[in-house]
Amino acid sequence: MILIVDSGSTKADWISVDQSGKQLQEKIRTGGLNPEILKEKKLYKIIRKSEELALIKRDVTHVFFYGAGCGTENPKLLLKRVLEDIFVNAEVEVTEDTMAAVRATLNNDDESAIVCILGTGSNCSYYDGEKIDQRIQSLGYTLMDDASGNYFGKQLVRDYYFNHMPEAIKISFADKYNMDADYIKYNLYKQPSPNAYLANFAEFLFLNIDSTYIQEMIKEGMRIFARNMIFQYKDEVKTVPVHFAGSIAFFAKDQILEIAEEMGFTAGNFVRRPIEGLVGYHTRKFQS
Repeated sequence: MILIVDSGSTKADWISVDQSGKQLQEKIRTGGLNPEILKEKKLYKIIRKSEELALIKRDVTHVFFYGAGCGTENPKLLLKRVLEDIFVNAEVEVTEDTMAAVRATLNNDDESAIVCILGTGSNCSYYDGEKIDQRIQSLGYTLMDDASGNYFGKQLVRDYYFNHMPEAIKISFADKYNMDADYIKYNLYKQPSPNAYLANFAEFLFLNIDSTYIQEMIKEGMRIFARNMIFQYKDEVKTVPVHFAGSIAFFAKDQILEIAEEMGFTAGNFVRRPIEGLVGYHTRKFQS
């Protein structure tokens, strides 16, 4: 049994397949497993909480884990050790979520493209058909992650408190979320995964997408992301498509297409959940 995992900071999707690509059971959902943010004890707790994973853990022969926070060596090794300890009969490969986005969005395995992730966090890299070139090292949600869920969540909360929201939007926002200052500060500064907490507010964007205020917020976030990330590849962007993965990108597709035309890059594929494309990729590898 092969387990393919696509994990952000908020949630992780697990799909079990055989070597022909046949799905063996329903997709399993757990909390996100970001080893840059979560301690070892919490990683164990999230995985062991799943009754579905407990039932199959000894049947798993391969785990292919793609995740946020797996781009540097120490967090990657931490998570690999946790997974090997739980799935005792499995070979475990841990890879950054960037590679999941690459493998899921390309039209073919050796295509060259700029690939962006816009989910709870954000990232951007160039794939030359063989390897990833990532020119910006992420410093996490506090300083980077433009146009991500936590970026937009932060903008919404700031606009609420600075009274920059249109009144009708502000009322609707307060009806949907607990906007008590002490509650917000508790979640930001006393609880784990503040980036995931902020990202929860981003749903509001797409529930109110007809609002000019919301559309302009999305487009401005995308302009910042394009300037800081996409145009790091100033030569490549002239000749290759820019693919997008993640829920923010998927639901903001219309606004991204507008910014692509405005700023002069070619938007390519939009994939909400990379994991479906990863099944095809790994099946091809086992069959080749």
